Amino acid sequence: MNKFDVDLASRSLGGSVLAASDESFGFKERLVDPAEPVFVPGTYDQRGEVVDGWETRRHAGPEGDWAIVRLGTPGRLRAVDVDTRSFTGNHPTGCRIDACVLGLLDDSTDPAVPWRTVVESTTLKPDSHNVFEVGDQRRYTHVRLALASDGGVARLRVYGDVIPDPCSWADMAVEVSGVEQGGRVEWSSDDFYSNASALTAPDRPRNMGDGWETRRRRDVAPDSHDAVLISFAAAADLHRIEIDTSYFVFNATLEVSVMGSRCARDDERGWALVEFDVPVLRRTRLAADARQVYTVHATDVTAVRVQAYPDGGIARVRAFGTPTADGMRTLRARWEESS
Repeated sequence: MNKFDVDLASRSLGGSVLAASDESFGFKERLVDPAEPVFVPGTYDQRGEVVDGWETRRHAGPEGDWAIVRLGTPGRLRAVDVDTRSFTGNHPTGCRIDACVLGLLDDSTDPAVPWRTVVESTTLKPDSHNVFEVGDQRRYTHVRLALASDGGVARLRVYGDVIPDPCSWADMAVEVSGVEQGGRVEWSSDDFYSNASALTAPDRPRNMGDGWETRRRRDVAPDSHDAVLISFAAAADLHRIEIDTSYFVFNATLEVSVMGSRCARDDERGWALVEFDVPVLRRTRLAADARQVYTVHATDVTAVRVQAYPDGGIARVRAFGTPTADGMRTLRARWEESS
């Protein structure tokens, strides 16, 4: 895993905890909270000591407890983090992860649901990130965290690859950079104040911390800049670029340019040696604390490199386009492979 991996279960993508066997001490909804868990010892309410996570009552019985999560966006699972931080003498002894494909209105608690085990029963460590790799290549919409006992879990992170439905791309402009459509932040030059993965989030920024902000560069020259690389699920012809500096009032990036690539990711070196030689947006002055939309025309683009001069903050980057014929073939092949 790396800092740009997509948490398919996150509430920020629309993930939801649909049901749980019990939540006597800690609410099930906290499992998908995008914020890091916080625990203040000695703080009590009517349920007992306040915990930032899902915690069940004692003595669950031989079948243990469980919680069902609908992923915010369906995808192929790569790894699951069962985070037990702050749960020490009250953590579960172990867990199993199951997954399935359901419609939005299907009953996930129905005994007839065809769950598949994607992480076999394994021991959980207390007060730790418990990260388990998933080798299943299929696309899933729901996961079930099945505990071997009662206890508490702070967060459930389900990392994976978004698999867009090709039908949602057909004959229309799509936000190809958006995480819900398989857009992914692959690299950034600096993440000193906040993670560049916020740039592709589906929602509007909520504050200055909900964006990408770099440290102040001291080697300022005419071409000094930070940069971020965003890949697409498939090649597209770009028609519009949005650069949003909302909430960045005194520290917004002064200027940006956008370059595109028509190449694919290198299996050995990733995007490190890929050329970005397609002009998408010339170097342009930005207004602070504002959404700025530009009409562009760049064909057959697989990824963009946004160059921020010289440093500063950007809240969102949105690239809109239509898939190429090859792009649609790529989407269909990936969809069929994961079904």
